[in-house]
Amino acid sequence: MGHILALDQGTTSSRGIVFDGTMKIVAVAQEEFPQHYPASGWVEHDAADLWATTAATARAAIERAGLKAGDIAAIGITNQRETTLIWDRETGKPIHRAIVWQDRRTADFCAKLRADGHEPMITARTGLLADPYFSATKVKWILDHVEGARDRARRGELAFGTVDSWLIWNLTGGRAHVTDATNAARTMLYDIHKGRWSRTICDLFDIPMEMLPEVRDCASDFGMTRADLFGREIPILGVAGDQQAATIGQACFAPGMMKSTYGTGCFAVLNTGETAVASTNKLLTTIAYQLDGKPTYALEGSIFIAGAVVQWLRDGIKVIRAAPETQGLAETADPSQDLILVPAFVGLGAPYWAPEARGAIFGMTRNSGPAEFARAALESVGYQTRDLLEAMKADWAGDDAQPSLRVDGGMAANDYAMQFLSDILGAPVDRPEVLETTALGVAWLAGSRAGAWPDMEGFAKTWAMERQFTPAMKPDSRDLRYDRWKRAIKAVLSV
Repeated sequence: MGHILALDQGTTSSRGIVFDGTMKIVAVAQEEFPQHYPASGWVEHDAADLWATTAATARAAIERAGLKAGDIAAIGITNQRETTLIWDRETGKPIHRAIVWQDRRTADFCAKLRADGHEPMITARTGLLADPYFSATKVKWILDHVEGARDRARRGELAFGTVDSWLIWNLTGGRAHVTDATNAARTMLYDIHKGRWSRTICDLFDIPMEMLPEVRDCASDFGMTRADLFGREIPILGVAGDQQAATIGQACFAPGMMKSTYGTGCFAVLNTGETAVASTNKLLTTIAYQLDGKPTYALEGSIFIAGAVVQWLRDGIKVIRAAPETQGLAETADPSQDLILVPAFVGLGAPYWAPEARGAIFGMTRNSGPAEFARAALESVGYQTRDLLEAMKADWAGDDAQPSLRVDGGMAANDYAMQFLSDILGAPVDRPEVLETTALGVAWLAGSRAGAWPDMEGFAKTWAMERQFTPAMKPDSRDLRYDRWKRAIKAVLSV
């Protein structure tokens, strides 16, 4: 009965993962879904795809585990954050496609917010910057562009939610319109210090508060699933946005601990404990997790393109057939060539926050080919991570000048990428035995809430390292290469 079903709804696919009572994975089901790009810099998902693939992979994972719904003690949900949905409370139908976190359509509005002097107030309340990345301006855009939507929202007919809320709504048959503190903290509408939606910001964006979900702890009662979905009702007891879930899954429970997840993007989160550290280096102040009504804060740096640069090699310029090929190619690249790839395909995230920036490659010769491109793509992730770590060290006043770095996500399996990361950081990089830390994090939230899994201290003791990467690059070479990266960034920002 200690089995937990984790639903991991990501940017390009949905997954169902079943863990047993010893916190080991026993079954996985995954299904990709289409991406929609209606205009340059716009990214959308069909909300029906998010729900259908989540439901299908949940059922498939339970079946592959040889279990029935009665064997599942609880469900935990983790999700792509900031992606924005608005739906009709009566019919459950969305009024617009989901606008994805990567979408940049509200860049002009965000520029106006900054020009009008609103950003300091927004940052003081939410810990975030006035950027298209977050949910608030996406909500405003939908209300502005769907006829009658704002009036309907004021009448309480419409519901807003991030992906977790949308899935819970469907899982519970519309009985629960809820979210957790970590997802709420990424909307740019939530006061992370007072623990409530900000009326001041909602009024600024003309977003009716009637459409907002109830905010709960990460380990809480989020409702029961419809009996017809899995054969019986199952309680939903854990929810966290994907990066916070990975922080939990990596057992980064002590201030100064840091994890970096390499999925579609890269997200580094540094636990700052009870203190909400205000960044002076364009990092985000956010909620790492909230338990028993008490938030634990974090500094976060967000890179928009990490694993997505490998997808670009595969689907965009078609120099590889599958992501694992990049390691072998990078290892055979011509050492006399030193390409620098700045993957600003949808702008640059932290610490630059330049939504209009676009990608560039520097140092190409006639002999530059797939191997050199693959190496530059993998190394771009290391360079961007160093940008984040430099900013965190400048902001963080804790005892550790160099936070310990635990890595996870799909790209963490790439030895070349992780060795270069250690080299360019000049610091050890710890890769855990369980790379599925995002799913594990929400599985622990749900499992501990259900009484089937250990408490925080017991869970932290189960973390185990698979490999530690240590720096092999000479300091002079490290500094020279990072200087070339900084000059490439300067060139991209000056265009």
